[in-house]
Amino acid sequence: MNIAVLASHEGTTLQAIIDACADGHLDAQVVMVICNNRDAGALRRAALAGIPSSHLSGSTHPDPAALDLAISKTLIDAGAELVFLAGYLKRLGPITLATFAGALLNTHPSLLPKHGGLGFHGKNVHAAVLAAAEHETGATVHFVSGDYDTGAVIKQCRVPVLPGDTVDSLATRVQQAERVLVVETLAAIACGQLRPPGLRLGRRAVVVS
Repeated sequence: MNIAVLASHEGTTLQAIIDACADGHLDAQVVMVICNNRDAGALRRAALAGIPSSHLSGSTHPDPAALDLAISKTLIDAGAELVFLAGYLKRLGPITLATFAGALLNTHPSLLPKHGGLGFHGKNVHAAVLAAAEHETGATVHFVSGDYDTGAVIKQCRVPVLPGDTVDSLATRVQQAERVLVVETLAAIACGQLRPPGLRLGRRAVVVS
């Protein structure tokens, strides 16, 4: 299975995917990494692993429609069959959403629909969980739709909120569980236990405009 990963920052989830492919836990390969941040750690991780990568953002393509088309074409040219958003903080455009409909997945560090949507990313999510006095939180892998964190849930894992938890301590435990969840979900897809409706194994995507 050919996976493309979109990321915005350090790329720790990307690294978990790369490592799982390398050690055989995940029967797949990462064929492209796209970042909207030219200084993203994810780009350095891709380079170290010998994975093609591209910085595509409003600075490279000021016109949103042109950026959307560039992302879609880059994914197609790389042979991506599944597209995974791992800490990617930008909303995808209609061309990419249509071209890879049913094969676009995202990970989010909460039990959606709780603590999702615009502005809920990174430590903001964990701060919201603690402010709400939740007894548990977790992570969610879900399909990508036109708005933040609204697509159908595929898999979730649960993480208890412990007495004395801080944003940092909770974030560390959730991130560890989230990386395991992501790899397990992708491995289930690669071996056919889960089948996203838009997965194109062995078939080349074409731009839907």
